Amino acid sequence: MLSERKIAAVFGASGFLGRYVVQRLAARGYTVRAAVRDTEAAKILRPMGAAGQIVTLYAPVSEEVLVARAVEGAEVVINLAGILTESRRGDFQRIHAVGAGLVARLARAAGAKLVHVSAIGANPASPSLYASSKGEGEQAVASAHPQAVILRPSIIFGPEDNFFNRFAKMAVVSPVLPIVHGETKFQPVYVADVADAVLAALGPVDVGKLFELGGTAQLSFKALIKQMLMIIERKPCLWDMPVGLARLAAMVPGSGLTSDQITLLAADNVVTPGMPGLIELGIAPTPMDLVLPHYLARYRLGGRRHNDIYRE
Repeated sequence: MLSERKIAAVFGASGFLGRYVVQRLAARGYTVRAAVRDTEAAKILRPMGAAGQIVTLYAPVSEEVLVARAVEGAEVVINLAGILTESRRGDFQRIHAVGAGLVARLARAAGAKLVHVSAIGANPASPSLYASSKGEGEQAVASAHPQAVILRPSIIFGPEDNFFNRFAKMAVVSPVLPIVHGETKFQPVYVADVADAVLAALGPVDVGKLFELGGTAQLSFKALIKQMLMIIERKPCLWDMPVGLARLAAMVPGSGLTSDQITLLAADNVVTPGMPGLIELGIAPTPMDLVLPHYLARYRLGGRRHNDIYRE
């Protein structure tokens, strides 16, 4: 009976990670309230559960009345809401900091367990607006809901990602790929592993704990691009773009790059030594080699091949 199901409220449910989390919650028998800014985009979630099991709600994390409605009666609340760029000034603060605190406060008032997904590099003192707002959000969550579990993933990869896909598309049409801060290190983590971590955090883990989630390898930005190019068998010239020139380019509308992203790229994005992570949550990280060929093969001349190896 749907009326007897446990309720999970998921903010940011229609995003890249959100779709994987919703699918897993539905498989575990939860009624999922998909709290989103765009209910039309969230319709893709409904086939992931039985009829009526996944309900989409318009509930931006900045709207207290709507957030309260979304979490009312929920056993668990998961906050995945986040943006990579601002549509208007102050969006990072509204969504990552103020919104995160609001969700945490109302989740606690509803008696719900909270899992908050932040990002590696979150730090209120960061020169990056993105990273500083994420850090302020963590502080707000810890203050409003001390028992919340906070997850910090590195860059997330998977079939719908906006990292490898973005650069692969560029490599198909451009003879040159500009790279800024090419020596910065990342520890890409598979989207399915992060979704599994979210579900694991709902179980018997230490409340109020912070986990950093990274994959099996730490590689430089340039090395990751080279790995992607090897898979798609494209050979554009890699150009180490000077930071000053990149900042000028970021001022051009539609450039696909922002000044804040350039600032963010200056710092390594890897798991802090000694921090608990996927292993402590009972999850073995999936190597990129098992996944990337599957979804990047379409960028090759001729597309996929029968011997491409991947994990669903």
